[in-house]
Amino acid sequence: MLVFGTRPDAIKMAPLVTACRQNPAIETIVCITGQHRQMLHEVLDKFGILPDYDLNIMQPGQTLTQITSRILTGLDDVFQKVRPDVVLVHGDTSTALSAGLEAFYHQIPVGHVEAGLRTGNPCSPFPEEMNRVLLGNLACLHFAPTDRNRENLLRQNVPGKIFVTGNTAIDVLRYTVSPGYVFSQPILNQLDYSRPTILLTAHRRENLGEGMESIFAAVRRLGQDFPEIQFILPVHLNPAVVNLVEKELGSCDFIHRTQPLDVFDMHNLISRCYMLMTDSGGLQEEAPSLKKPVLVLREETERMEAIEAGTAILAGIGEESVYACAARLLTDPQAYSRMSGAVNPFGDGHAAEKIVAALLEACVSRHTRKQ
Repeated sequence: MLVFGTRPDAIKMAPLVTACRQNPAIETIVCITGQHRQMLHEVLDKFGILPDYDLNIMQPGQTLTQITSRILTGLDDVFQKVRPDVVLVHGDTSTALSAGLEAFYHQIPVGHVEAGLRTGNPCSPFPEEMNRVLLGNLACLHFAPTDRNRENLLRQNVPGKIFVTGNTAIDVLRYTVSPGYVFSQPILNQLDYSRPTILLTAHRRENLGEGMESIFAAVRRLGQDFPEIQFILPVHLNPAVVNLVEKELGSCDFIHRTQPLDVFDMHNLISRCYMLMTDSGGLQEEAPSLKKPVLVLREETERMEAIEAGTAILAGIGEESVYACAARLLTDPQAYSRMSGAVNPFGDGHAAEKIVAALLEACVSRHTRKQ
């Protein structure tokens, strides 16, 4: 059984759902929590995934405690009806942690996809970093994207087996990017991509307030000092983000604001952009495969492989640092060329197949021991 609840997790689990369903040895059951309902269903529809169970937990203004308790209660009912051999969860969301915990309560083995990411700061990102650490102790199958992730898990002395598979985020690009793509949001079809175009995203809880204000101040300066550039900003649905974007960037005509983008729009937009400025996690993995430099708008990243490989720069959230990092890529062709030409450290686009093979190996071994 695969359990997920947010759009980013659905995107990364889609290749794995497909790979599982293509293997006749696996009975695949999909359960969603509906943690981010509208954006989640856009992804499911695009990939043709019809969930077997939908917990429909989303309520306005709910807290992390309420999200967690509703998922636990909903999955308790599901696991009593269907007792899967393995529960697969993805990443670091409240859905992933709650599903892992409820599976543990039912003594069902847990497989953690995208295991071993760490910043080392339990409050950054919040609550994702602690979710990862706790899942490391709940899971018995750990599908780590990189060797560094594997080393993080070994230092934590996690139980079970660790498999280095690459990241399914890279697999997704095989399904999404195409020449002549027509965007679902009309404004994106009308822009002149011969201009240096920067994709900007900002939504992290820990950046709300002063951090995001500093980032946006750097963006305003970049627009003033480099009049040839343009920004595309998909605005996150969080009202706090919407209000801050309007306050800080509402008068900037070089910034084109859009609704949140589905994965097909996002990946094809990345392919046409000059570079990315983002506090997202997943975009740090995906953009390098499309040869686009990434400025990470955070103080820490759990994806240090990107920094070490030279596909991303940890720009921080200070106005001066963000401005300087972006300005260099706009003025130094050699620096840009080094980043855009660096090799993506997060896999070869076949992670899902490797996870399925590891999963079957583990399940056969477990079945043999029982006999």
